[in-house]
Amino acid sequence: MVRVVFVHGACVRDGTWWWHRAAGELEARGVPSSAPPLPSCGETGRAPSGKGPTLEDDVAAVREWLAADKQPTIVVSHSYGGVVASAAAIGLPQVRHLVYIASFLPEVGESLASFGDGTPAPYLDFGPDGTFSVRAELATQTFLQDCDQETVEQAHARLVRQSTAVITAPVQAAAWKQIPSTYVVCAQDNGTPPASQRAQAKRATRVVEVATGHHPFLAQPDVVAGLVLDLT
Repeated sequence: MVRVVFVHGACVRDGTWWWHRAAGELEARGVPSSAPPLPSCGETGRAPSGKGPTLEDDVAAVREWLAADKQPTIVVSHSYGGVVASAAAIGLPQVRHLVYIASFLPEVGESLASFGDGTPAPYLDFGPDGTFSVRAELATQTFLQDCDQETVEQAHARLVRQSTAVITAPVQAAAWKQIPSTYVVCAQDNGTPPASQRAQAKRATRVVEVATGHHPFLAQPDVVAGLVLDLT
């Protein structure tokens, strides 16, 4: 039996909801899944600020979640979640495969900021309190343009502010160098440019391209579930 652990992206809460459609497809085929909370998104009781929680806190939380079960595991990460998963999965023999969706495969010493051009993304709002969030008025067209209206509304309700400390923190480990990986390029993504995704995908073992926006697990959950099932 294989389990799946989902790691959500930046500026959102409630990973179980973000992944629920793909998780339901997997559950129907006997594959259990779960989604750990990320401290930097305020999911563990500490309010985000300029001092943290940090990337290291997120990595520690996901690593603890992974290490608690010795069952063979596939880790599926999205966007910022790939930075977390790349460090959290290092040295854990139960992790058999890493799946990155519109994500990042950082080298040791690289940070989330390493993948930009040095200018703030226009869809992000940086506050004086050391937190950042997705601008609500830009969230739909940037990240959810191929999702139905009910899903869009539910997604907006789960947008949160996150500690900016995660953006510049260097990654301490690169599990994708040791564990087989699949990169899912989202070819209609308005947030993370497909060209940037393809550049990151060169570091992965295998590359799959899908005609979706930034959240294929919401817009086309059967596609994401199918990709995961092929690895079980």
